[in-house]
Amino acid sequence: MELYTFFRSSTSYRVRIALAYKGLAYDPRFVSLPKMEHKRDDYLAVNPQGLVPALVDGGHVLSQSLAIIEYLDEVYPAPPLLPEDPFDRAYVRSLSQIVGCEIHPLNNVRVLKYLQGRWSFSDADRDEWYRHWIAEGLASLERSLLREQRHGAFCLGEEVTMADVCLVPQIFNARRFDCPLEDYPTVMRIFERCMTLDAFTAPRPNSQPDAV
Repeated sequence: MELYTFFRSSTSYRVRIALAYKGLAYDPRFVSLPKMEHKRDDYLAVNPQGLVPALVDGGHVLSQSLAIIEYLDEVYPAPPLLPEDPFDRAYVRSLSQIVGCEIHPLNNVRVLKYLQGRWSFSDADRDEWYRHWIAEGLASLERSLLREQRHGAFCLGEEVTMADVCLVPQIFNARRFDCPLEDYPTVMRIFERCMTLDAFTAPRPNSQPDAV
């Protein structure tokens, strides 16, 4: 397997966690977003979306981190990241999509650059935007966990799932932008528990070879 990745990309971090959790080896292919390498013709030939991550497995190219994680779970099922029970599986997907569909798209680098370039957002304006949507999303995640009362050490009981894989990189991003996190104690307890596991710590952004 080959993984096209950028150290600071939270979506790439999700896939690195999933691969590490399943014990799957891969060759990293580093794509620098600041250098716009994701828009070069050679990378667009791999992933026409011009985004990271992209995973190559058996000659097939997969894109979009949630789709990649679900693929990995189907093809390499042990240990699982999605539970067998359909209700549990829908719950895990729902929590994952709070991060993947509600928080991340609004705070993606492309969006922040557009706000600054097209609408002349200052750095302070950008950071206010970022923190607002982090607060909206994490509050929703916190409320969901408390309402369902299905969490334990992790988002679903005592087993790591895709929801945890999505949660951890988002907290790394929130800390990078100095977002207040004290209002989300359940989310943060799960984050801290995840960070006791090698599968979450080994692929963290600042430990990647391209983190220069």
